[in-house]
Amino acid sequence: MQDYSVNQFLQLAKTPKIDVEVCDVTLRDGEQMPGVVFRPDEKMDIAIKLDEVGVEIIEAGFPVVSEAEKRAVQDITNLALDAKISVLSRSVPKDVEVALECDVDMISVFIATSELHLKYKLHMTCAEAVRCALETVEYAKDHGLIVRFSAEDATRTDLELLKKLYRKAEEYRADYVSIADTVGILNPRTAGYLVGEIKKEVNIPICMHCHDDLGMATANTIAAAEAGAKQLHTTVNGIGERSGNTPLEELLVALRVHHSVDRYDTTKLTPLSKLVQSSSGVIMPKNKAVVGENAFAHESGIHVAAVLEEPRTYELYSPEMVGSARRIIIGKHTGAKALKYITKKMGYDLKRDEICLLAEKVKRCSEFKRPISCDELRKLIHDLEIEIVYPDL
Repeated sequence: MQDYSVNQFLQLAKTPKIDVEVCDVTLRDGEQMPGVVFRPDEKMDIAIKLDEVGVEIIEAGFPVVSEAEKRAVQDITNLALDAKISVLSRSVPKDVEVALECDVDMISVFIATSELHLKYKLHMTCAEAVRCALETVEYAKDHGLIVRFSAEDATRTDLELLKKLYRKAEEYRADYVSIADTVGILNPRTAGYLVGEIKKEVNIPICMHCHDDLGMATANTIAAAEAGAKQLHTTVNGIGERSGNTPLEELLVALRVHHSVDRYDTTKLTPLSKLVQSSSGVIMPKNKAVVGENAFAHESGIHVAAVLEEPRTYELYSPEMVGSARRIIIGKHTGAKALKYITKKMGYDLKRDEICLLAEKVKRCSEFKRPISCDELRKLIHDLEIEIVYPDL
């Protein structure tokens, strides 16, 4: 049986087929999250796990930043992973030279293109910025690299200027052009529109790099893919600057559920999420989609009763599909059927009146705003006094 439900409206809505690849930027953009620093060994571990998932491109870092960063990128290229290894580069030849020393496959040459960035960050005219970018693209191509040209703050750049710039990048032999929604201003409708407009202008693949300032990064990335974007950018757990980036786990599950893209090993997503949480120190909210502690947790009696008969009643996709497990929570909303199931797994065969009495005790104990552990439940079953541990206030 299929381990997820199919969206019945996909065909009715004439959802287009997509052709995509994933570039994960956890080790570069994810590490730009305030307070996050990955050790070289942590970077290697994350890169290996990303490769096992099947991500096609791993952006390993920004090697010109420091010698330590450069060595970390070199360590990753030396792993000889199946994924292509990419790095970030400003629009200056020096950055390309450092990338070449790291023996990477691909380079992402970026330049800010919006009036805001040109005036207040670069202090350059548009013509000066374009010249620097194109010269760097050409230099990287001349040295045998796959080149992605990225317009930073593309989504606040004049559209006609953006089209012209991407056409020029293609003329200078860029392999990809990238739309960076640097401050997350897009919504799904405008993301699809923008990709469609750029697609009319260039014949090379389009990349979509979304930030989550309005909580729409995943939706915008999917909309971009449906409009024809080829390369989709992600970070594990959505970590990144400010509100972060498109979460890898959300995107891969959405690609499977909505577009039947099943070449990625989604069973490794939860272990990968835990690895990045441990390495970054950024712990996911319990209700985080796909990898949150509560993603497959059930407490409500009505829900639990249905899930115990057929998990698909309240689970869009199985926990096994993402390397997780279902949890039945004992708490205020726990019903008799759930308690029967839990106590039976614990080795008890309680009668109906005993289950009802136990349910009342559970509800009283759970008023202290925390679930009840199996040890506490066992004490309740044996009708012993239990010590309630109050949460820290």
